[in-house]
Amino acid sequence: MDFTIPSEWVEIGDSLIRFIDREVAPLEHEYRALLGSERTLYTEDGRYAPKVTQLRKQVRMRSAELGFYTALAPESIGGGGLGAQAAAYIQERLNAHVGPSRHLIQTVVLPSPFTNGLTPVLRHLDPAVLDKHHDVIASGEKTLCFGLSEPDAGSDVFGMRTRAVRDGDDWVITGTKQWITNAPYADCAMVFAVTDEEKARAHKGGITGFFLPTDTPGFAVPSVIPTMGHLGADIGIVTLDQVRVPDSHRLGPVDKGLSVALDGVNAGRLSMAASCLGLSRWALDQALAYSKVRKTFGQPIAEHQAVQIMLAECAMDIYAAKSMIQHCAWLVDQGRAATKEVSIVKAASTEAAGRVFDRCIQIHGGMGLTNELRLEEGYRFVRTMRIPDGTSEIQRRTIARRLLDGDTAF
Repeated sequence: MDFTIPSEWVEIGDSLIRFIDREVAPLEHEYRALLGSERTLYTEDGRYAPKVTQLRKQVRMRSAELGFYTALAPESIGGGGLGAQAAAYIQERLNAHVGPSRHLIQTVVLPSPFTNGLTPVLRHLDPAVLDKHHDVIASGEKTLCFGLSEPDAGSDVFGMRTRAVRDGDDWVITGTKQWITNAPYADCAMVFAVTDEEKARAHKGGITGFFLPTDTPGFAVPSVIPTMGHLGADIGIVTLDQVRVPDSHRLGPVDKGLSVALDGVNAGRLSMAASCLGLSRWALDQALAYSKVRKTFGQPIAEHQAVQIMLAECAMDIYAAKSMIQHCAWLVDQGRAATKEVSIVKAASTEAAGRVFDRCIQIHGGMGLTNELRLEEGYRFVRTMRIPDGTSEIQRRTIARRLLDGDTAF
């Protein structure tokens, strides 16, 4: 294994950072009154204010125009096809540079690989249907959401209650989805439903994916789900009331939807891990800088052993997470099965980020608790990452099952 970063990736990273600093940061400054407070960022119902939505679309489409938005997507559907290692490097570098709570950057400049943009899930869509929607998705003009989770079916996917019944050339879908990222704003949705109850009860398939415009009759997003004290969110509840979808809009074979869904989820978990790694690096940089200028008892706090221990433990967590992510991404790029490793990386990296932010807040003392430094915002974000796309506990369950089935190689 050679983890030398190719110059091509470095150049892409350099260009991405220049784009953010030259074009996005000035927008953030111009609209700082709007973006700087959740009272103006969101409307009373918890959705992004219309101007915020417009700015996010503006940045998204500019990113697509410059080639960043689709750079990490599969080449087979028109993306840059840079692969898992490149994606991990670029996501880490982006988040290490910008830090948390940049509403015109995170998931905007680079889309989430399983909920937006040219997600790998779209490889399973009928080519004629994909051709119809491809350009508006690739350009960032329209966005997607990924409807898998439900109130009683998060990690336990076979607890899904949404049903799809065949009716001639169509499927009729009825049910509720919850915790759906970008649902309040999406133009199209990827929705999964039980199509064979017997197979689903036996945990042998029976779930099918479908692609549909969100203006399809019967599709609605009645509310958003604010979390961790926020006043709004990009997460929503989706209701499907007799939603009719042509069979041509099916994602992959009938009853094989879980393998389709995992095609995106695994990429999303690795991307999430790399994002948390980048944010951890950002937090450590803030703590290092502060520890050199803040003085107590006549010397910089960087000279106190208690602070040095926290800095060192942050570095240990970051190095371990980075090493795991690089190895896991290498396995994925080699085309090797990496179910166990993806679960290890997702759980370990998100938990490590929580420890890093906690220590960095502690190093800052009272200042670390203020909104001004964004450390508390980062802490809230990385804490939530232990839950989406498979909780840390579910990842441990997956790891243990793989080990018990004989997958003990590392």
